[in-house]
Formats: sequence, structure tokens, C-alpha cells
Amino acid sequence: MSKIFFQGTYGAYSHLAALSIEPNAEIIPCKTFDECFLKASKDSDSKIIIPESNRITGNIGIEYLIFKYRLNIYSEYFQKIEHNLLGLKGAKLPEIKNVYSHGQALSQCSKFIKSNKLTEHVRADTAGSAEMVATSKDRTKAAIASSLSAKTYNLEILKNNIENENGNLTRFLVMGKNVSQPEYGKKKYITSFLFKLKSKPAALYQSLGGFAINGVNLTKLQSYPEKNSFDSFFFLCDLDGHIEDIKVQKSLEELGLHCQDFHVLGVFEADKLREK
Repeated sequence: MSKIFFQGTYGAYSHLAALSIEPNAEIIPCKTFDECFLKASKDSDSKIIIPESNRITGNIGIEYLIFKYRLNIYSEYFQKIEHNLLGLKGAKLPEIKNVYSHGQALSQCSKFIKSNKLTEHVRADTAGSAEMVATSKDRTKAAIASSLSAKTYNLEILKNNIENENGNLTRFLVMGKNVSQPEYGKKKYITSFLFKLKSKPAALYQSLGGFAINGVNLTKLQSYPEKNSFDSFFFLCDLDGHIEDIKVQKSLEELGLHCQDFHVLGVFEADKLREK
């Protein structure tokens, strides 16, 4: 049986995403993202599922781990995020005074929290907040978490879909130690890579020229400082296309001339939700 590691506790959105992708896998929680990456880097038979960004609140903040461990990306998966207010069995919404969740979940439900005059408490994750509410036995406490968390910790959904905006999606990456990529065919692909430029004026401008000349679309380009540095940056990049496409190859060859570090993270099929 394959193993999938995720950050958080059972009932987390990462757990929900893992069940959607590989329901028959052994799904194992880790306390931190770093622990997930470390375990997958040591066990070639395992994978990790990691939230990379949210449509509304942006990056989750795991880029430094992608840079450090350089695991292969096998696929992307867009999980619909539906936040629920979870309380003890029998509790009613007017009783709730304090709400607990991950900082991003709280900000994504800010309108509901304000309109119900709830006091926010930031916790490490959504499912852990649900577990805490369940063990507290305090009817004035509630958590913002998934419906899976409600089932996992025997809580009641006091109000569902409390997020500010419908259509909230989190992009998850499935990663692992072994290098694997799909054969080049007629489907839509993403090639993901990281690079660090040589230190010279206008290096970024010059390095991106190859993509424009070859008509390759960059869908993501983000810079991050290297550890303990504010003058040395690496870039994470996604492009539309397969690495075996001649246009993509020419673009990356041009980029390589300007790099002191370049690494392909993965080639994978684009999630169907990208087309919507």
C-alpha cells in the first residue's frame, strides 16, 4: 500500500485532498511541512500532499522547502475549500463566543466572524482546532474546519459554507523522491522548475527573453530569498507545456545560460479546473 504524508491532523483539508486523489493509500499526518518533506525524501515509496497556494489568500509559504528538498512534482490538485463552523453536539450559534482556526481560514471567513461578533484565536491548523474544541467540552467554543473534521471529532456543523467568497480553491502538489513524468501527448501540461541567476545587471530580464521569443506562457514566476540572505534570490516558475516540446526546450536552454542553479521540479498534467 502506498503512503501519503500530509501536514496537520486527521480531518484537515490536506487529508480531504489525499482521500480524493488516492483513497486506498495509507494517509499519515505529520506535525510540520518540514517533517513531510523529510519523510518523503528518505522513503522513495511514499508521497506527500502539500497545499501550495490559495486562490483568495495567496501563497501558503512552503517554497523554501521545495527549494531545499527538490522533490519531484507528480501532479497538482485543486481542492474546493468549504469552511464550516463546528461546535459541540447540541450547541447553538448564539452560544458561540470564541472561534479557533488556521490564520488563513479565519481571514477567509472574516465577514461571518464579524457579523456574529466572534473572538478569533489563531491556531496551527483547522483540524487541530476542531480536535481542541471537541476535547474542551465548552459550548462557547467553535472551530472553522472541514466537514471531514466534523465527522472525525464528532462535532456538529452549526453553519456551513461560511467563507467570504464561493469558489475558494487551494492548489495542492503531490510530490515524492522518484522522478516520474507523463509521456508527451495531446493533453495540457505544466512544467515546474526553480532557478537562481548569475549575479549581473538585468539578469532576470535577459533570462526571460527565450520564453517570449518561443511563445511559451509562464503561469507563475515568484522570487524567494535564499536562507539567511536578502541579496541572493531563487525563483519558482511554472510554464504551460511539456519539457519535451521543442519550444519549451529552447526556452529553458536560453534561461540556463543565465543561471548558476537550475532544477526541473516536475512535468505533470494541468488540473482540469485551470480551464474554468
